[in-house]
Amino acid sequence: MSPNGSDRSPRRPMRRKLLQAMTAGLVLATATGCTYKDFPRLGMPTPTTEEAPRILSLWQGSWAAALATGVLVWGLILWSTIFHRRSRTKVEVPPQTRYNMPIEALYTVVPLIIVSVLFYFTARDESKLLELKDDPDVTVNVVGFQWSWCFNYVADVEGSTGDATKSKELDAIPDRFKEDFPADAGGVYDCGTPSTRNPQTGNPGPTLWLPEGKRVRFVLTSRDVIHSFWVVPFLMKQDVIPGHTNAFEVTPNQEGTFLGKCAELCGVDHSRMLFNVKVVSQERYEKHLEDLVKKGQTGYVPAGIAQTSHEKNRETNNL
Repeated sequence: MSPNGSDRSPRRPMRRKLLQAMTAGLVLATATGCTYKDFPRLGMPTPTTEEAPRILSLWQGSWAAALATGVLVWGLILWSTIFHRRSRTKVEVPPQTRYNMPIEALYTVVPLIIVSVLFYFTARDESKLLELKDDPDVTVNVVGFQWSWCFNYVADVEGSTGDATKSKELDAIPDRFKEDFPADAGGVYDCGTPSTRNPQTGNPGPTLWLPEGKRVRFVLTSRDVIHSFWVVPFLMKQDVIPGHTNAFEVTPNQEGTFLGKCAELCGVDHSRMLFNVKVVSQERYEKHLEDLVKKGQTGYVPAGIAQTSHEKNRETNNL
């Protein structure tokens, strides 16, 4: 019995609180709106490019490593609180251990191993994802600006004359990217505003058209500040930096209209920098470029801020 004559154990309130906490955690884990089919992706959307599964695998591996580390740490915490708790019948201080070299070495070496493994897989996948092969099937210069996007389709389209390698509007793009531009690429363009909407879905932002099954190279340039080009189900995004040109390639393998957005806080209307990506057959893609010619949207819009001196020097040193 307790000192006040009650037979109520002081441990019961603690057990009740623990049960409530576990119940709340279970509700949070199961009430996310995801189905069992979504769970293996751990919150990532369904991949829609040939390269996206590599990113998904890296994401899943990182979560698995984090979960294993968490289980170990949680287990040690619970074990310590249960088996090394202070006894209610004893008041003396338990023996204190000042140094334990094996344990100190363990918690120094293990984190280094974890970080090294994560670094290896990240560096391996990053180098593969950013690899640019010669002669891509499609080249699109994505131009970010406050607060929307322009898309320069670098292609030889009937009815549009010119040469992308000599276009003044594309001067901001380094020569190493222009080497893979198709010959006589007069090109067409499409620009949006925050009020632009996709006519089929009603989603805000301009629509970028891509052919299914073709290797697409995105050449990213900015007119003002740093943006970030992110097509959500492609699982790939990259910064759009003024004075510095980035590029990456993907191969869409599923038709449909997908959402894209700016993933870099770029100013007051950042949340309105949305766009759509419409993946269609090769025939419909070519028809879309012809439609842009009929609308008079031939040539290219200015790609953005010219390369900085530092970037030009880097280009020269890499030749």
